[in-house]
Amino acid sequence: METTLQGLPRSPNKQRHQLSEDVATYVRELIITGQVRPGDFLRIEPVAEAVGVSNTPVREGLLLLSGEGFVELVPRRGFMVSAFSKQDVRDLFWAQATMAGELAGRAAKSISPRELDHLEGVVEAHARAAASGSDDELVTYGHEFHRSINLAADSRRLAMLLATVVKQLPNRFYINIEGHGEDTLRDHPLILEALQKRRPKAANALMRDHIMSSADELISMLEKQGLWAELQKSTA
Repeated sequence: METTLQGLPRSPNKQRHQLSEDVATYVRELIITGQVRPGDFLRIEPVAEAVGVSNTPVREGLLLLSGEGFVELVPRRGFMVSAFSKQDVRDLFWAQATMAGELAGRAAKSISPRELDHLEGVVEAHARAAASGSDDELVTYGHEFHRSINLAADSRRLAMLLATVVKQLPNRFYINIEGHGEDTLRDHPLILEALQKRRPKAANALMRDHIMSSADELISMLEKQGLWAELQKSTA
């Protein structure tokens, strides 16, 4: 028997769910880039003001992060940033690199000429954005490069799994790290070349190395900020 979903009422919580996701994304970025430190308490009102939402989506967003292990709810005190280690950072990037590398390898077999033309245009636009110093465009074209490869792999379920990992990683910090821009301008054309030449193993390896270098860059940045030195002092 065929079932139709036409005519069903829209969920009244759809917009609020998106707002709570926006909060979670914002706070994740603060945590993973060291702008708030393990042991810090996150007050509802300042977060609500920063994101531009009411208190309710903030609580819901922080509960989402509690389920992911980024914060913990301390009775009568509120949400506290959880401790995380260098290995936690590496594990997140390893998961991303493993899945993204596999998708790049699959894309090398299945990508169409039209998709290759689009990717070539993205790489060129990314280079122009770097030359002009447009941070917003750097982020946009960087994301589009990876998104296009994931779509070209024609592996929807794996791409969805990758998305659950990627959302736990910072979105914009890369543009502020010395040397990362040069690495990306070097790596993306090499990955594109592997796709153009239909070299799955090369595409996989290049993508994995490209992403894992970001883990090293983030860890180095957090070390310079004294994150783990502070944690060692607090646990000594």
